[in-house]
Amino acid sequence: MRSWSATRLADAAGARLLADAGVDVDAWGGPERAVIDSRQAAPGALFVGLPGTRADGGAFAVEALAAGAWGVLTTPAHARSDGCGTPGVWITAEDPLAALQRLATAWRRDLGAQVIGVTGSTGKTSTKDLLRAVLAPHRRIVASRANFNTEIGLPLELLAAPAGTEVVVLEMGMRGAGQIAELAAIAEPDVAVIVSIGPVHVERLGGVEQIAAAKAELIAALAPGATAVVPAGEPLLAPHLRTDVHTVTFGEAGDIRLLGSDGERLAIDAGGEPIELVVDFTQPHLRRNLLAAVGAALAVGVTPAGRVALELSPGRGQRIALADGITLLDDSYNANPMSMQAALEHLAATAAAEAAGPPRRRVAVLGDMLELGPTEREYHAELGRRARAAGVELLIAVGPLAALAAKSFGAGARAAADAAEAAAITGELLAPGDVVLVKASRGIGLEAVCRALRDRRAEGASR
Repeated sequence: MRSWSATRLADAAGARLLADAGVDVDAWGGPERAVIDSRQAAPGALFVGLPGTRADGGAFAVEALAAGAWGVLTTPAHARSDGCGTPGVWITAEDPLAALQRLATAWRRDLGAQVIGVTGSTGKTSTKDLLRAVLAPHRRIVASRANFNTEIGLPLELLAAPAGTEVVVLEMGMRGAGQIAELAAIAEPDVAVIVSIGPVHVERLGGVEQIAAAKAELIAALAPGATAVVPAGEPLLAPHLRTDVHTVTFGEAGDIRLLGSDGERLAIDAGGEPIELVVDFTQPHLRRNLLAAVGAALAVGVTPAGRVALELSPGRGQRIALADGITLLDDSYNANPMSMQAALEHLAATAAAEAAGPPRRRVAVLGDMLELGPTEREYHAELGRRARAAGVELLIAVGPLAALAAKSFGAGARAAADAAEAAAITGELLAPGDVVLVKASRGIGLEAVCRALRDRRAEGASR
């Protein structure tokens, strides 16, 4: 937004620019990015003071200007036309969040980049990471950071895209019906990617059919002629596909499918076009998600080729080497029944990868999976049985629901009330050469277990 004047920015946001007598703020140019934390308000930033449940961000506007922020956007109640003597642009709107979202849409249109929206019950973050990896050698790309996938985070990511960006990849999360539609209205995607449909947020939405409908809001938002990339043979999405949108399927029997692999080399059939990619990951779910990324890349005119330099976002399955030959699989960010199964398969494959050497014990630190509704107990009991089937020898179950997994797992299971207790137990019971998987819903906080293991045993680098 550097090329925008303050007046243009205020107009785009549907907000009011406060005039400061004798100062031509339009001569200053525009901001580089938007922030909502006054501690990040540095030169080039537009600080947006959002009202919150615990504090009103607008109360920190003067502090942001004092830190050198380009300007601030607050409710009129916080407005000070003189900025308390601190230079900077002051813009007001009755609803600063709506103004932020309008501004993001205006910048998205001015940017002229192609926008890919990615959602799914599982795998949306890794698919976003894979898209960044396959597109970066060919296009100037911006992709969502970490968990910037909400009605606040998504517009911040759009506004962080610099002029000249050619492709923006935006992860879209949801907690209920209508939220994907809200995000899509801001981003106006050219390509919609739905990675998977599964039992996530069942407690809020009621069933997988409702989950599919909520995810399909991304397809509904597409303009005619746009592209939807969806799993092949997913019956829950069939009612939501559109005849005026180009649909690309991925997976077994899909338009984009894996023909075979020779070690790191993957042979892919992309609608009759052969593609060969070189990867350093073996997880089946990542290779499947790579097919979705290939479909989206082709939709924006990029044919992926060569090595895929994947860098997974934190807590999404990174493999970390620790002392004593211990391998940590940090998948602590979130969990649901589908992603738990994929993670257990990853654990089994990692432990078996060095079969010629000493046997490697499989250890799993698994916590509660939240928001599963009336069937939550059955899902957790099944988790214990799946862990046993995956060859897990030591299960540390964290939380009251995960205790059901410990019970169904049987001998070799330990129960922990919370992440702190789990960290202590894991640290005591790990042995040299172990492979340990850490995974639970975000609310359980198992990143504390990973942090404790790294602090006590860290050696080597993640990849």
